[in-house]
Amino acid sequence: MSESESEPAVEPAPDPDPEFEAEPVPLPDADRVDLRPPDRAETVRIIRGLKGALSGGGGLTELQKLLLRAVSRSMTGFEVDPDTVEPLGARGLAESLAARNEIFRTRVLQLMVLGELVLNPLPEDVCLAVDGYAHALGVDDGMREVAKDYAEGALGLALTDFERNGYTARWDADSSSQLHARSALTEPWQQVADDPALAARWAALAHCPEGSLGLGVHRFYQARGFVHPGLPDSAPPYLAQHDWVHVVADYGTTLESELEVFGLIGRAIPDPRGFSLLAMVLGLFETGLLERAAGLFEADAGHLSREGVALRLGDAMRRGAVTGADLLGIDWFELADIPVDRVRRDLGLPDKDPLAVRAGSVSPWGPGGISPFQRRSGMKLAAAEGRRYDSFGADL
Repeated sequence: MSESESEPAVEPAPDPDPEFEAEPVPLPDADRVDLRPPDRAETVRIIRGLKGALSGGGGLTELQKLLLRAVSRSMTGFEVDPDTVEPLGARGLAESLAARNEIFRTRVLQLMVLGELVLNPLPEDVCLAVDGYAHALGVDDGMREVAKDYAEGALGLALTDFERNGYTARWDADSSSQLHARSALTEPWQQVADDPALAARWAALAHCPEGSLGLGVHRFYQARGFVHPGLPDSAPPYLAQHDWVHVVADYGTTLESELEVFGLIGRAIPDPRGFSLLAMVLGLFETGLLERAAGLFEADAGHLSREGVALRLGDAMRRGAVTGADLLGIDWFELADIPVDRVRRDLGLPDKDPLAVRAGSVSPWGPGGISPFQRRSGMKLAAAEGRRYDSFGADL
């Protein structure tokens, strides 16, 4: 019996009406909210809805199919092949989620937006369909505006909409306290190129105990020739926060690994707007529609499409959902002397799925955990400092 046959017959809804005349399915009262994890039947309905939203005139792409299979398996434990199910219309999906709260419905909508953001070009009919599903569900996500910009070819506006609708839109002076810059940062991706005290704080990680998070981050920087925040040509301090996550979550530094890291970070942030961080790296490292972002990253397309990376991304999102913390908002220096394993346990960060490891998810300290450019940069830095280069196990 196929998955579609295991469900009661549900007539697919017609194409979404641009006028959105039907009222959204209302959110449930607090005492009627269903907070249980999705079972297999509900997972099938969600995948059917995602298929209905994303198929457009040409059907799902192979990458979209891989993503739907990966996220169904990683986020629910039930892998659903979208080829085996019939699409479910916007009203049908929304009514099936009538007992689900705003955050649950928003996460479902974000999976639709995820499926949009891997398309280049992005058809307008897919954007219109997702709009209809968002209306029926009674929820929204700011990254829908970015998707519309892509579909209309307004790539410059897309970056503006990232900043206006994304997680960092409400940035203020208090948002940068954990970065230890000399003065509060007025923008999240602001570079700090002349802050000797900040640079010294990063350099002092070399003296952290063996096995500690801080020493791991120091070696991570040395192996790759990364420049400490506070010095010229360094990454913005807020972006450098994600380097700690590379070490804590055990991800290498190729662009495929960057997709994993930001998939984990974006899903871990309790605020649904954290999804914008994953949307950002998809625009950089899959479609290439976002020319540059985060003060340092530049477009390099096609990395999510590589074999096994969609599965790895799904697993990273699962790990982030379990962790449920703003990993960019932590004062990592307070944890620098603590063993890495203990930091992982304290964060509730689960191990990688063995399937993700077999699909190529790598450590910063092993084969595939470093790019050729980073290795050359590490060797150049070692020569400039008069020391022998050590990759600490990171190999090409």
